[in-house]
Amino acid sequence: MSQIDLQWFSAEDEGKTEQPSEYKLRKARDEEGRVPKSQELNGSIILLFIVFMLVIMGPWIERKLEEVMIFYFNNILASRIDDVRFAVVFLRYFLMLTLPFCIVGGIIGIVANIIQNKGFIYTTKLIMPKFDKLVPNIGKYLKRTMFSFEGAFNVVKSLLKVSIIAFSAYLIIRHNLKSLLEMIQTGGAALAMRFVGKVAAQILIVSTLFLVIIGVADYLVQKRQFIEEMKMTKQEVKEEFKEMEGDPEVKNRLEAAQREMLQQNMPKAVREADVLITNPTHFAVALQWQKEAPQVTAKGEDMTALNMRRIAKEADVPIVENRSLARGLYTDTKLGDIIPEAYYKVVSIVYAQIGYMEKKKRNS
Repeated sequence: MSQIDLQWFSAEDEGKTEQPSEYKLRKARDEEGRVPKSQELNGSIILLFIVFMLVIMGPWIERKLEEVMIFYFNNILASRIDDVRFAVVFLRYFLMLTLPFCIVGGIIGIVANIIQNKGFIYTTKLIMPKFDKLVPNIGKYLKRTMFSFEGAFNVVKSLLKVSIIAFSAYLIIRHNLKSLLEMIQTGGAALAMRFVGKVAAQILIVSTLFLVIIGVADYLVQKRQFIEEMKMTKQEVKEEFKEMEGDPEVKNRLEAAQREMLQQNMPKAVREADVLITNPTHFAVALQWQKEAPQVTAKGEDMTALNMRRIAKEADVPIVENRSLARGLYTDTKLGDIIPEAYYKVVSIVYAQIGYMEKKKRNS
């Protein structure tokens, strides 16, 4: 069975063996409006709220229906059938009874879509005409609807919904049938009708709860299928990485994340620094030699600078006071940057002052 499942989810047979990146998923969502979504789950949630409204508002609905029936029976003989009052009353009661359900259903539908979409999606691509769809691909359609996991799952899902509703109705009616027959004989038609309404409400609630469970399962399947469709080949991963490297927004985001990480590790960075350059209390910049040139591993001003001086003293890190150099490095560099070439000469003098090369030779 597992072999069949793997064949049905057949992204691998197209060479798509890599999980989709966050960049590809975000691009599919923002530009194409593609997200894993289950209309089944949306519909079942809307139905659940409508059913609960019916149960809660049942007595009020019954009273309103009685009112409109009494009006018609009282006036049907005394007025012409085309009397405008009949249309006005019908329209008023119709809107009164249906609008609450329409409004709640619409709101719940919007909220359910927003939750599944993880927010609003603004794209016109979904409504753009696709002329290549004018000539249907019968083979592809049959493969997807009849000879695929999606087709098999939809068939099972439909059969399961019908079976659950029918079986739930059978059990509930069977359980209440004796009481219903007794009520017809002893309580009259009105009480019997109310009892039938309660039984119908039970059937609706139980069936709807099972439909919500099926909707959740459908969402999980849709999500799995979506991930399978979005899988990437190794070549696509390489091309995307190259594209992201050239994307200024992505580069800025990566740099910001790197700076934040370095700033969070400031105490450790100061303890491991070769030298701390200060101004003398307003600015502080920690440098550490990386391969061919010093790198700015931590920097701060005011209270942060004072804290960096304290950490450096405790860790026996050399502190060099150089006002112009500290201010310049603080202004012209970001965390993680290699110092600009303009500072090479003066920084080399600082490294000579602290005897960095001699210490390095002794340690080696």
